[in-house]
Amino acid sequence: MMQRRHRGSNLGLILLASQIFQIGLDNIPPVTLATLGVNVYLFLFPAAPLLSACVSVQTAYWHRDWRRLILSPFHHVDDWHLYFNMASLLWKGIKLERRLGGAWFAYLLSVFSLLTGSMYLLLEAVLTEVTGDGSYSMQCAVGFSGVLFGLKVVNNYYHPGGVTHVMGFLVSNRYACWVELVLIHIMSPGTSFVGHLAGILVGLLYTAGPLKKVMKTCADFVTSSRPSHVYYNSSGPSGRYNPHYYPSSDGQPHTGPYPQPLYQHPYTAGMSDAEQYDAAVRASLNDRGGRQTYGFRVASDPNLEEIRQRRLQRFATER
Repeated sequence: MMQRRHRGSNLGLILLASQIFQIGLDNIPPVTLATLGVNVYLFLFPAAPLLSACVSVQTAYWHRDWRRLILSPFHHVDDWHLYFNMASLLWKGIKLERRLGGAWFAYLLSVFSLLTGSMYLLLEAVLTEVTGDGSYSMQCAVGFSGVLFGLKVVNNYYHPGGVTHVMGFLVSNRYACWVELVLIHIMSPGTSFVGHLAGILVGLLYTAGPLKKVMKTCADFVTSSRPSHVYYNSSGPSGRYNPHYYPSSDGQPHTGPYPQPLYQHPYTAGMSDAEQYDAAVRASLNDRGGRQTYGFRVASDPNLEEIRQRRLQRFATER
């Protein structure tokens, strides 16, 4: 059961601010930083009281208050609850956003936020039916930790192998989320075991189930209804268009043909730096008046008949 606690001296906020400045704002990707900012803002200026923001079977399903699925992940009980969740978000968000790209990571956070709350409701409803104990339907959960457990599963999927410290214990990354689930519940019984479990299950739906494919299908459907965009690689000084490289919808580099843009500059599109330089030199040598390029008039190449006439005129003049 969620319990209301006082904010106290807001020491957690001070520690969070210190950690952010130690990392440096420039080193925190934009989606991660924005998500952190939303959580801090809603802690200082909540959109609703905690008892009106937390999610449970009774409040969300029985009373049809579905807005709690949106509010609950971004509200926290006290400053320490906020600090531990946001410190975890910084570590996971920096790694995953750089790995997946900002757009896909924002998409992932949005889906995980909704699905974690939905999975929590499903698990609590099942427990109520199996045990016959109605208290499970009344347990109200709040906080971003469920989403973070899902991100932990995804992070371990993209960065396999190795070990991590879980409350002083060295644990393989493969099992870290499960060990952390049990240890947190033992050491802090007030936390929501089912809420954290819901996050793990959502993460597994993404890494080992159909969720990633469903998300990609939805993203492809949305983007296919919009005009195609040209992707540019950021390597090299010119940032030129590369027709064989563009990011896929899950943030991974993809090689293969991509539709040509509607307009390409005649000298820079698809050319190397040396080819661009050579084309520019040829343009300057042809600067005589004629067809329009770079905003100047350049002469058209003479045909064979014109060359013959010029030679005859020069021969007549010399005589």
